[in-house]
Amino acid sequence: MIESEIRTAAEPARKKSRVATERRAIPRNEPVRFGQSFASSEGFKALFAEGIALVEEAAAYLDGPGREEAKALTRMPALAYANESMRLTTRLMQLASWLLIQRAVIEGEMTQSQATQQFAKVKLGEKDRGFDAGSLEGLPLPLQDLSARSLRLQQRVMHIDALLNTRPARNAEPVAPPTNGVAAQWSMLSDAFSAR
Repeated sequence: MIESEIRTAAEPARKKSRVATERRAIPRNEPVRFGQSFASSEGFKALFAEGIALVEEAAAYLDGPGREEAKALTRMPALAYANESMRLTTRLMQLASWLLIQRAVIEGEMTQSQATQQFAKVKLGEKDRGFDAGSLEGLPLPLQDLSARSLRLQQRVMHIDALLNTRPARNAEPVAPPTNGVAAQWSMLSDAFSAR
């Protein structure tokens, strides 16, 4: 009688466990890939919207008020303005490319192998190596703000890109799968005690 009561009481927990196991998208022996889960999340959608909005805001500024502000600058600040506006435009186009490729993969419009080829063409951060924030001094504040925000967005995208590992390996050695530490210890113990 007690045994049947225990089975009856445990049945909802077993059903719940079975449902949770069936819902599990990742097999038990596979590691959880946080980057891939982020790419299909609301967080990515927000990042995508932020990136595209920043591209549109920069384009509106550079084609409108920014153009007028640049005309009012003296020679050296005007050169710095031209340089930074080109860097900003290049940075934002690279970010927009990365975001659009990632969205195409998520929506099934592109395979991962096609995306990997396209990601190889996207140069995140290459033009900004050695960037000096002091070079923005004297430039119109809206341009400084757009540049700073684009650099922050770029850092976030580069971090996600590293998590997703979208870059094709260049002459890389094959990576061995991670070892199971418990299995390795068990094997060592078995070897040690079987020798006796």
